Amino acid sequence: MNETKTNLTKYAWLSLAAALVTISLKTIAWRITGSVGLLSDAAESLVNLAAAILALIMLSIAARPPDSDHHFGHDKAEYFSAAVEGVLIFVAATVIIVTAIARIMNPQPLESLSIGIVISSIAAAINGVVGIVLIRVGKKHRSPTLVADGRHLWTDVITTVGVIVGVALVWITKWEILDPIVALIVGINIIITGFRLVRESTRGLMDITLPDDENAAIAQILADHSNEDVSFHGLRTRLSGRQRFAIVDILVPGEWTVRHSHDLIEEIEEAIKALYPEILIQIHLEPKEDPRAYGDFHVEVPIPTDP
Repeated sequence: MNETKTNLTKYAWLSLAAALVTISLKTIAWRITGSVGLLSDAAESLVNLAAAILALIMLSIAARPPDSDHHFGHDKAEYFSAAVEGVLIFVAATVIIVTAIARIMNPQPLESLSIGIVISSIAAAINGVVGIVLIRVGKKHRSPTLVADGRHLWTDVITTVGVIVGVALVWITKWEILDPIVALIVGINIIITGFRLVRESTRGLMDITLPDDENAAIAQILADHSNEDVSFHGLRTRLSGRQRFAIVDILVPGEWTVRHSHDLIEEIEEAIKALYPEILIQIHLEPKEDPRAYGDFHVEVPIPTDP
C-alpha cells in the first residue's frame, strides 16, 4: 500500500478529534446562553463530525492499491467525500436558517453570554489550527478530501466568529433579535461554501485536465525533445484524486529500431517523472511517414517561451 496515501488517514483522525472537542464546547456554550446563533454553530460542528468520519472512510479506500477491478487505484473515492460533505453543509445550513427564522418570530432572552463567548472562541481556535493543517497537507498531497475538510473547518471558524460578534452585540445592546439575524447570515454563507465544494468535487469526477502550469511544463519537456526527426501530438492529461495521467503520441522515422525509439521514450518519461513522480504516462509510438499517425484527437497545450 502506498505509504503517502496511508499516512493521510491520520489527518482524518485529527479532524475527527477536533470535531468531537468543538461539538462539546459549542453545545456547552449554547446550553448556558440559550443563543440560537450558538446553537447553529454547534449544528455545523455536527456536520464536521460526519464529514470527518466520511473523510476517514474515503481516505482509507483511496489508499488501497490497484486490484483486479480497479486497475488505476481508488483515488476517486476522495471526490465522493467532498461531494457528500457539500451536501451535509446544505443540510446544516437549512436547519440553521429555519431555527433562526423561528427565533426572529419569537425572540428570547440570553444568559451568561460572556462565558459562552469564551468557550466558543476556544472552539474556533481549535478549528482554525486544524483547518490550516488539513488544507496545507491536502494541497501538498493533492487530496480533495483533506482540502474540503480543511475549508469546511475554516467556514466553521468564520461561522463562530460571526456568531460571537452577534452574541457580543446582543450583550452590549440588549437587542435579542440580533442573535437569530446573525444565525441567518451564517446559514446563507454556509450554503455558498457547500455549493463550492459540490462544484469542485463534480469537476474532479469529470476527469478534469491538469492545471495549466503542469500541462505547460509537460509540453515544454516534449518541445525540448522535438527535432527534425521527432515530434509529438495529441497530448491529453487528467487528474484523478492524487493521481496524474498523461497520454501523448510520438512520431519518429519508420526506419528507427524499436530499441532506439524505446530509449528515447524512457528518457522523456524520466524527465516528466522528475517533475511529477507519481504521474502515469502513456507514450504511443508512431511512424511519421504513416498518414494514419495524424488522425488522433488533438489538444493544443501552450508551451511557455522565454520573455
